[in-house]
Amino acid sequence: MHIIILGAPGAGKGTQAATLSKEMNLPHIASGDLFRKALEEKTELGLLAKKYMEEGKLVPDEITINMILERASQPDCVSGCLFDGFPRTLEQAEALDKALADQGKNIDKAVYIDVPDEELVKRLSGRWICRNCQTPYHVVSSPPKVAGKCDKCGGELYQRPDDTEETVRERLKVFSSQTMPILNHYRKQNKLIEVNGNLGIQGVAKEIASLLKARR
Repeated sequence: MHIIILGAPGAGKGTQAATLSKEMNLPHIASGDLFRKALEEKTELGLLAKKYMEEGKLVPDEITINMILERASQPDCVSGCLFDGFPRTLEQAEALDKALADQGKNIDKAVYIDVPDEELVKRLSGRWICRNCQTPYHVVSSPPKVAGKCDKCGGELYQRPDDTEETVRERLKVFSSQTMPILNHYRKQNKLIEVNGNLGIQGVAKEIASLLKARR
Protein backbone atom coordinates (compact mmCIF):
# COMPACT_ATOMS: atom_id res chain seq x y z
CA MET A 1 0.00 0.00 0.00
CA HIS A 2 1.02 3.59 -0.64
CA ILE A 3 -0.33 5.76 2.18
CA ILE A 4 -0.09 9.50 2.82
CA ILE A 5 -0.19 10.86 6.38
CA LEU A 6 -1.58 14.41 6.47
CA GLY A 7 -1.93 16.75 9.42
CA ALA A 8 -1.18 20.27 10.60
CA PRO A 9 2.04 21.12 12.47
CA GLY A 10 1.68 19.55 15.91
CA ALA A 11 -0.95 17.01 14.84
CA GLY A 12 1.45 14.12 15.46
CA LYS A 13 1.71 12.82 11.92
CA GLY A 14 5.40 11.91 12.31
CA THR A 15 4.69 9.88 15.45
CA GLN A 16 1.76 8.08 13.83
CA ALA A 17 3.66 7.45 10.60
CA ALA A 18 6.50 5.84 12.58
CA THR A 19 4.03 3.62 14.50
CA LEU A 20 2.14 2.64 11.35
CA SER A 21 5.41 1.94 9.55
CA LYS A 22 6.31 -0.71 12.13
CA GLU A 23 2.83 -2.25 12.27
CA MET A 24 2.43 -2.50 8.49
CA ASN A 25 6.10 -3.15 7.74
CA LEU A 26 6.18 -0.24 5.29
CA PRO A 27 9.08 2.23 4.92
CA HIS A 28 8.43 5.66 6.43
CA ILE A 29 9.39 8.38 3.92
CA ALA A 30 9.59 11.78 5.60
CA SER A 31 10.34 14.60 3.16
CA GLY A 32 12.24 16.59 5.79
CA ASP A 33 14.54 13.65 6.53
CA LEU A 34 15.17 13.14 2.80
CA PHE A 35 16.21 16.77 2.35
CA ARG A 36 18.59 16.61 5.31
CA LYS A 37 20.14 13.36 4.10
CA ALA A 38 20.49 14.62 0.51
CA LEU A 39 22.20 17.78 1.75
CA GLU A 40 24.55 15.82 4.02
CA GLU A 41 25.47 13.34 1.27
CA LYS A 42 25.69 16.11 -1.34
CA THR A 43 23.66 14.15 -3.88
CA GLU A 44 22.79 15.75 -7.21
CA LEU A 45 19.23 16.47 -6.07
CA GLY A 46 20.49 17.62 -2.67
CA LEU A 47 22.85 20.16 -4.26
CA LEU A 48 20.05 21.39 -6.52
CA ALA A 49 17.76 21.83 -3.51
CA LYS A 50 20.52 23.59 -1.54
CA LYS A 51 20.90 26.18 -4.31
CA TYR A 52 17.25 27.22 -3.98
CA MET A 53 17.28 27.08 -0.18
CA GLU A 54 20.36 29.32 0.05
CA GLU A 55 18.59 31.86 -2.15
CA GLY A 56 15.58 31.78 0.16
CA LYS A 57 13.36 30.22 -2.49
CA LEU A 58 10.98 27.27 -2.30
CA VAL A 59 12.48 24.09 -3.72
CA PRO A 60 10.62 23.42 -7.02
CA ASP A 61 8.10 20.58 -6.96
CA GLU A 62 10.04 18.74 -9.66
CA ILE A 63 13.12 18.39 -7.42
CA THR A 64 11.08 17.46 -4.33
CA ILE A 65 9.04 14.86 -6.22
CA ASN A 66 12.13 13.35 -7.84
CA MET A 67 13.71 13.03 -4.40
CA ILE A 68 10.58 11.36 -3.04
CA LEU A 69 10.24 9.02 -6.01
CA GLU A 70 13.93 8.13 -5.94
CA ARG A 71 13.46 6.94 -2.34
CA ALA A 72 10.13 5.24 -3.12
CA SER A 73 11.75 3.26 -5.98
CA GLN A 74 14.26 1.54 -3.70
CA PRO A 75 13.88 -2.23 -3.10
CA ASP A 76 12.43 -1.90 0.43
CA CYS A 77 9.46 0.04 -1.01
CA VAL A 78 8.40 -2.65 -3.48
CA SER A 79 5.29 -3.38 -1.37
CA GLY A 80 4.54 0.30 -0.74
CA CYS A 81 5.47 3.05 1.72
CA LEU A 82 4.18 5.83 3.96
CA PHE A 83 4.57 9.44 2.83
CA ASP A 84 4.94 11.91 5.72
CA GLY A 85 5.17 15.68 5.10
CA PHE A 86 4.41 15.31 1.40
CA PRO A 87 2.44 16.37 -0.58
CA ARG A 88 2.02 19.87 0.87
CA THR A 89 0.06 21.42 -2.01
CA LEU A 90 -2.55 20.29 -4.52
CA GLU A 91 0.03 20.66 -7.31
CA GLN A 92 2.37 18.27 -5.49
CA ALA A 93 -0.48 15.80 -4.91
CA GLU A 94 -1.40 15.81 -8.59
CA ALA A 95 2.24 15.46 -9.65
CA LEU A 96 2.74 12.57 -7.21
CA ASP A 97 -0.36 10.81 -8.57
CA LYS A 98 0.93 11.15 -12.12
CA ALA A 99 4.47 10.04 -11.28
CA LEU A 100 3.21 6.94 -9.44
CA ALA A 101 0.76 6.15 -12.26
CA ASP A 102 3.69 6.19 -14.70
CA GLN A 103 5.20 3.40 -12.57
CA GLY A 104 1.93 1.46 -12.45
CA LYS A 105 1.31 2.49 -8.83
CA ASN A 106 -1.12 4.75 -7.01
CA ILE A 107 -1.96 6.24 -3.61
CA ASP A 108 -4.23 3.81 -1.78
CA LYS A 109 -5.24 5.97 1.19
CA ALA A 110 -4.63 9.47 2.55
CA VAL A 111 -4.99 9.67 6.34
CA TYR A 112 -5.79 13.11 7.76
CA ILE A 113 -5.21 13.60 11.50
CA ASP A 114 -7.69 16.33 12.40
CA VAL A 115 -6.87 18.46 15.47
CA PRO A 116 -8.63 21.76 16.37
CA ASP A 117 -6.47 24.87 15.90
CA GLU A 118 -6.65 25.87 19.59
CA GLU A 119 -5.28 22.47 20.62
CA LEU A 120 -2.49 22.78 18.05
CA VAL A 121 -1.59 26.26 19.34
CA LYS A 122 -1.45 24.85 22.88
CA ARG A 123 0.74 21.94 21.80
CA LEU A 124 3.19 23.95 19.71
CA SER A 125 3.46 27.20 21.66
CA GLY A 126 4.27 25.23 24.84
CA ARG A 127 7.19 23.40 23.23
CA TRP A 128 10.77 24.07 24.41
CA ILE A 129 13.99 22.38 23.25
CA CYS A 130 17.42 21.82 24.80
CA ARG A 131 20.15 23.79 23.01
CA ASN A 132 22.68 21.01 23.65
CA CYS A 133 20.97 17.66 23.11
CA GLN A 134 17.75 18.80 21.35
CA THR A 135 15.51 16.96 23.85
CA PRO A 136 11.97 18.39 23.55
CA TYR A 137 9.85 19.48 26.52
CA HIS A 138 6.35 20.88 26.93
CA VAL A 139 5.29 23.29 29.66
CA VAL A 140 2.07 21.32 30.26
CA SER A 141 2.49 17.71 29.18
CA SER A 142 6.22 17.11 29.77
CA PRO A 143 7.85 19.97 31.73
CA PRO A 144 11.50 19.80 32.87
CA LYS A 145 12.21 19.11 36.57
CA VAL A 146 13.93 22.50 36.83
CA ALA A 147 12.45 25.37 34.79
CA GLY A 148 14.66 26.31 31.85
CA LYS A 149 17.06 23.37 32.27
CA CYS A 150 17.28 20.04 30.47
CA ASP A 151 16.79 16.97 32.69
CA LYS A 152 19.31 14.97 30.65
CA CYS A 153 22.29 17.30 30.20
CA GLY A 154 21.48 20.46 32.14
CA GLY A 155 21.49 22.51 28.95
CA GLU A 156 19.49 25.70 28.43
CA LEU A 157 15.96 25.27 27.08
CA TYR A 158 14.79 27.63 24.34
CA GLN A 159 11.70 28.13 22.21
CA ARG A 160 12.11 28.04 18.44
CA PRO A 161 10.93 31.22 16.68
CA ASP A 162 8.33 29.21 14.73
CA ASP A 163 6.84 27.87 17.99
CA THR A 164 5.67 31.23 19.39
CA GLU A 165 1.87 31.59 19.50
CA GLU A 166 1.75 34.31 16.85
CA THR A 167 3.91 32.31 14.44
CA VAL A 168 2.02 29.09 15.13
CA ARG A 169 -1.30 30.73 14.22
CA GLU A 170 0.21 32.02 10.98
CA ARG A 171 1.62 28.56 10.16
CA LEU A 172 -1.83 27.05 10.72
CA LYS A 173 -3.43 29.58 8.34
CA VAL A 174 -0.93 28.65 5.62
CA PHE A 175 -1.45 24.96 6.29
CA SER A 176 -5.21 25.30 6.04
CA SER A 177 -5.11 27.18 2.73
CA GLN A 178 -2.70 24.65 1.20
CA THR A 179 -4.14 21.46 2.63
CA MET A 180 -7.90 21.76 2.19
CA PRO A 181 -7.59 21.34 -1.62
CA ILE A 182 -5.46 18.20 -1.02
CA LEU A 183 -8.15 16.75 1.26
CA ASN A 184 -10.82 17.42 -1.38
CA HIS A 185 -8.55 15.87 -4.03
CA TYR A 186 -8.37 12.55 -2.19
CA ARG A 187 -11.95 12.77 -0.93
CA LYS A 188 -13.18 12.85 -4.53
CA GLN A 189 -11.16 9.68 -5.18
CA ASN A 190 -12.74 8.04 -2.09
CA LYS A 191 -9.27 7.62 -0.59
CA LEU A 192 -9.47 10.05 2.35
CA ILE A 193 -9.63 8.77 5.91
CA GLU A 194 -10.23 11.41 8.61
CA VAL A 195 -9.14 10.64 12.16
CA ASN A 196 -9.85 12.48 15.43
CA GLY A 197 -6.39 13.66 16.52
CA ASN A 198 -7.54 14.36 20.09
CA LEU A 199 -7.65 10.69 21.12
CA GLY A 200 -4.09 10.54 22.47
CA ILE A 201 -1.16 8.86 20.69
CA GLN A 202 -2.36 5.28 21.24
CA GLY A 203 -5.99 6.14 20.57
CA VAL A 204 -5.15 7.82 17.26
CA ALA A 205 -2.96 4.86 16.27
CA LYS A 206 -5.80 2.39 16.96
CA GLU A 207 -8.30 4.55 15.05
CA ILE A 208 -6.01 4.74 12.00
CA ALA A 209 -5.35 0.99 12.05
CA SER A 210 -9.06 0.24 12.40
CA LEU A 211 -10.14 2.55 9.58
CA LEU A 212 -7.40 1.32 7.23
CA LYS A 213 -8.41 -2.26 7.91
CA ALA A 214 -12.08 -1.45 7.25
CA ARG A 215 -11.28 0.29 3.94
CA ARG A 216 -8.92 -2.37 2.55
